[in-house]
Amino acid sequence: MNMIKKIYDKLLKDYGPQGWWPLVEHPGSNPTKSGAIEGYHPGDYSLPTTDTQRFEICLGAILTQNTSWVTVEKSILNLYRINSLSISGIKKLSDGKLREMIKPAGYYNQKARYIKEFIVFFEKLDGKVPSREELLSVTGIGPETADSMLLYAFKQPHFVVDAYTKRIFIKIGLIDKKANYDEIKKLFEDNLDKDYKVYQEYHALIVEHAKRYYLKKTNYGKCPLLKLIKK
Repeated sequence: MNMIKKIYDKLLKDYGPQGWWPLVEHPGSNPTKSGAIEGYHPGDYSLPTTDTQRFEICLGAILTQNTSWVTVEKSILNLYRINSLSISGIKKLSDGKLREMIKPAGYYNQKARYIKEFIVFFEKLDGKVPSREELLSVTGIGPETADSMLLYAFKQPHFVVDAYTKRIFIKIGLIDKKANYDEIKKLFEDNLDKDYKVYQEYHALIVEHAKRYYLKKTNYGKCPLLKLIKK
């Protein structure tokens, strides 16, 4: 068995299904994960089922750039409380009000602009699944954001590489410090079945593992993956 798959199996055994991406109106939760637990749906891969839910996930992917989910959740709940967690709702807001609602997520001036740009793009899709190239052509949408949208909103098998992925896999010696985003993405996709459910879980499991062992340098040496690599 290849090491990428072996690590996935261990993380899934240790932490269980994570149920990403969280949705405001979904009643589920994941009490085994660190941080926010509401809105998750462990083991249920049917979501999202509507364009409104797909847009909510895409919105979250934009807002989570350069920040944590805790701050994003605050911004999303701000919009939800004023009935604006939708394309039609956001379009009714003034630019100033939108910036105010998403302020907890930081970089609110540019993110408000990115959201408005994305809304124009999303409406033109008319229910179709966008290509990665199309997403990357939208202002403010980089590789990680595009892959997050494709994987979680549109259920397409595109592996998401984030800072946690780099931190863990550099530490355990499976990727080089100089490896770029697409090289790391290819490593995972070449060593896993092309299954969006596996990609969703793996990315979420990496985040959970990183929160437990990689937020403080003193915990790095305690990472159980180091023992797995040596076997």
